[in-house]
Amino acid sequence: MNGNKSENINHFEKHKHSELSFLERDLTKRKIVLVGNPNVGKSLIFNELSGMNVEVSNYPGTTVEIIKGRYNNYEVYDTPGVYGVSSFNDEERVARDEILEADIIFNVIDGTHLERDLFLTQQLIDMGKKIVVFLNFMDDVRKHVIEIDIEKLSQFMGVEVIPIIAVKKVGIEKLADAITKAREGAQRDDMHKYLHSMLKMVGTQAEALLILEGDEYIAKRHGVPPGTTRDEIYIGRRNRVNYIVNQVMRDTSVKIRFSEFFSRWAIRPITGIPILIIALYLAYLFVGKFVAQDVVNLTEKQIGKEIWEPWIRDVVSTIVPVTSWLNTILVGEFGVITMTTTYLLFLLLPLVVSFYIALSLMEDSGYLPRLATMVDYTLSKIGLNGRAVIPLILGFGCITSATITTRLLSSEREKTIATALLQFVIPCSAQMAVIAALMAGAGFGAMVIYVVTIFTVLIAIGTILNKFLRGESAPLLLDLPPMRVPRITNIARKTTLRTFHFMKEAAGWFFVGALAIGIAQITGFLEFAQHALRPLTTHWLQLPPDTATAFIMGVVRRDFGAAGLYQLQLAPMQITVALITITLFVPCIASLMVMMKERGIKEGVIIWIGTWIVAFLIGGLVSQIVI
Repeated sequence: MNGNKSENINHFEKHKHSELSFLERDLTKRKIVLVGNPNVGKSLIFNELSGMNVEVSNYPGTTVEIIKGRYNNYEVYDTPGVYGVSSFNDEERVARDEILEADIIFNVIDGTHLERDLFLTQQLIDMGKKIVVFLNFMDDVRKHVIEIDIEKLSQFMGVEVIPIIAVKKVGIEKLADAITKAREGAQRDDMHKYLHSMLKMVGTQAEALLILEGDEYIAKRHGVPPGTTRDEIYIGRRNRVNYIVNQVMRDTSVKIRFSEFFSRWAIRPITGIPILIIALYLAYLFVGKFVAQDVVNLTEKQIGKEIWEPWIRDVVSTIVPVTSWLNTILVGEFGVITMTTTYLLFLLLPLVVSFYIALSLMEDSGYLPRLATMVDYTLSKIGLNGRAVIPLILGFGCITSATITTRLLSSEREKTIATALLQFVIPCSAQMAVIAALMAGAGFGAMVIYVVTIFTVLIAIGTILNKFLRGESAPLLLDLPPMRVPRITNIARKTTLRTFHFMKEAAGWFFVGALAIGIAQITGFLEFAQHALRPLTTHWLQLPPDTATAFIMGVVRRDFGAAGLYQLQLAPMQITVALITITLFVPCIASLMVMMKERGIKEGVIIWIGTWIVAFLIGGLVSQIVI
């Protein structure tokens, strides 16, 4: 816990001057902030207010995205889903800072989970913020035969409560009128006692409350010690919420639906593990096999390599001589125009779209938190929590798209551990095909050595990073929303917005990567690197000299390297050593660019260099033992 406190204070010092300006807020406009638990429909309301005219940016010091739009004379912000206003993880810190600046808060809650969601509502009221409550999923409320006295709920909370069905746009027409009805709610009597003395030292009621609840960032900002009454305040707030729920809600249902049975099965080990295997296998078939192999084979090889690249080379060659260095940089094998466009549009775009479709399906259905719950205990041994199962499994489809999914994780150290494991030890589907083919000829013994070695390295890297990275990984704090059939319009909207903003951010990195490889090619550095590796591959790895070429090509594309091994005449144990080395070897250029975008240049370079060292160290040790 002390590690977390130190890390939090450093985070504040680093970003306290930038956190208010990164989206260039117009101070002449009032600010509406959408706040709610995860999966309550905030984004749907945000889209209705702002349309598609939005800005997306990573919040300073995090990889958490914050979305800003405009509605009339208001700026509208959609915050990450949180269960409370505090500083336990990046999502909560981002939401907290936006809430503190808000003029009006639209608090979206799930009508089927009042007891859970009203805790955040009451905290916002205790902060003295002007709010309107949108009671979403009223169709599910009726389906579950739950009765909610909305008028009484409004009286208890002291704010306007508007019932809506966001996905069907029922009640959405009241959004404009809701702005004029925003007001401060009914604060608990005991809160005045807590806030009275702190308000003398702190300018706002919201910040005073957070300091009393132990928020170190806000306390340091005002030069006062953080409070020690969090537990007492939280217990009082929970008791009030329980009382309100008992007064306004009545569950009159008498039957248990199939979705509730499935929900229970999904988190019990005896039934949950088979469900987990099926769910992950389906995700792998869609992202890792259908899209990463079949669709990408069509888009990248047939459209990109056979149609787009020859055409653009002919066009550029009429202007720039084919023999010139500029032609090589622009439209050569690793050209800025050819390779970048092929990678972005014909390789990465299908992968990103498929990933966001799969993620949205799991989010909307309610299975994602159950999936994380199932594997949380096991992954905690290597410094991760259950959420990390998503990127690790998707990595077997494509490391590039899997690296994007590390955004799901709560803390920076978890994102670092998961990213490192993906880059070091997870073979992508393109590699897996070649690995399977080569292993079939090497025999069962070679396969056992390969699997044991890779698994051992995975555990070792996870354990080492867990021990030496500062801070602690965030515990898995998840609510289990009801299982429901995903809505196509919601999935399409999420996928479109997420894909657009990711591609916009990623494009620059790919141009930089292609330019660097093109320069290495025309300066002869690529050929030099191949020759430089040959002594290492022949003496330490005990492999044929041409294996060095396969490794260098693996820097560009992992499957290029694996395919290069397939062309060589290797003995069974040489196959084992070669496959261990190529699996642990550096990520392809696409993965490297995405990793540097997600984790920063410094961390990306450290991981990239580390893969060189680990690959040849482990490959050489195995070679010296088995060959």
